[in-house]
Order: sequence, then structure tokens, then C-alpha cells
Amino acid sequence: MGRSRRTLPEELLLLALDPATGTTAQPQSLDLGLAGAQLVELALAGRIAPDGDRIAVVAPRPTGDPTLDCALELLRRRGAPVRAVNWIGGPRLGLRQVYLTHLERCGMVAAVAGQMCGVLPTTRYQATDNEISREIRARLDSAIRTGVPPDPRTAALAALAHAVGLGKHLYPGNEGRSSRSRLRDLIRHDPMGGLVAHAVMDVQNGAAAQPRRAPAPAGRQVAPGARPAPEPARGVPMQPRRAGTMARAVAH
Repeated sequence: MGRSRRTLPEELLLLALDPATGTTAQPQSLDLGLAGAQLVELALAGRIAPDGDRIAVVAPRPTGDPTLDCALELLRRRGAPVRAVNWIGGPRLGLRQVYLTHLERCGMVAAVAGQMCGVLPTTRYQATDNEISREIRARLDSAIRTGVPPDPRTAALAALAHAVGLGKHLYPGNEGRSSRSRLRDLIRHDPMGGLVAHAVMDVQNGAAAQPRRAPAPAGRQVAPGARPAPEPARGVPMQPRRAGTMARAVAH
């Protein structure tokens, strides 16, 4: 996969980046969206394919993108196809920060150090070329305005933007209501994008399958409404950690 084209996770993150504040909209759900965007990008590259509600590796050769290749290798090691909701719902490992750092290395964003309340170190990110973000936004606007079925990449981007809640960030207020509705409707134009977008929303709604639990020991009760213990890490790509990065407050 050449680097002349931006990947879907990169585009989703740039779309979420607020140029005025240097922070990302929807910071909690954005990690889920980025995990889903990786799956769509791998599918567009012909490395994986949907198998019902599962993801199957069909061509394990590397793409040339280290972060995508890490995800692809972990999917390959699973052997059997993986449910999209289980993959996306696995414990998050700072995927948003990984991609912010990646975009900084690529020169698409610049990190700006600062302080919160004059004490706590913070890092904000500013796009170095706003034309890139405008081009990404223009693709969505065109698909919403014209009603013409978009290309699979744009359809998947729209589906993920809706799934993580970027609609209110991109098209705010009552005047943006119809645009938000049409953004949601674009999900149907890309099967893979629709699959992962619904998986992202299912995870947020708590619909991901929980592991079976052994009965509680005698005399020990589970508090009403208590959530089962989360599954161990399930196929979430292990991302490279950058010394000192996580010690700072991350833009959100």
C-alpha cells in the first residue's frame, strides 16, 4: 500500500480534529472508530473480508503500513474469523494517540505543548495543511448534498463518522439536522463500512457479547446492575509506545 493515499484511520482522525482548539471531538468513541477504520482499510486493500458478522483474513501479506500490518498479523494469528464487535470492543490501547503521533511524524499535524491551569502539561495538535481536512470534509458534504452514492472509501468514512458521533461536530444545531440524517443514511452504501459502524455502535450501547462466568461462590452475590468483568484483550493491535508521550495529557 503506497503512502500517496491517506488511510481511513488517518482521515477519520483529521475529520475529528478541531482546528480551533487542537483537540479531537468524541475522544472516547474515537478509539473505537479508529479500530473499525483499520478493518475497513484492510478490507479495501484486499487483506480481509466480511464473513457474516465476522472478519476473515484472505490475504495475510503486509500492506506496508506498520500500524495496519500489526492489526492484520493479530487477526491472522486468531486463525478463525473474528466477530467485528469483539475486535472493536477489545480493551483500547491508545489508538487515538498512536495515530496522532503517526500524523505528527508524517508532517500532517504539529504538536503544540501547553499547560492546563499553569501546571499540568498538555499537548494539542494543529493540522499543518488545512487543505487536506477541507478535502476530506468536501467529500462528505458532496455525498450528503447530491445524494449520489459515494465511493466505498467515502461511504465508510461517513458510516464511521456517524457511528462515533461526529455528526453533531460536523453539522451542528438544528440547521444541521438533515445533514446528520443523510450522513447516517450513507451507511448502506458500503457493506464493510456498515458492518464495522454497527459494531462500533453496538459496543457503545453495551451490546458486545460478554464472556460466560462461573456461578458465584455460595454466600457471595453480584450486586444488582453490576457489569460482568471484561474479556481479556481480544485481538486489539499492540501499538508502539513512544517514550514520554503517555506521560503528558493527551489532546481530547
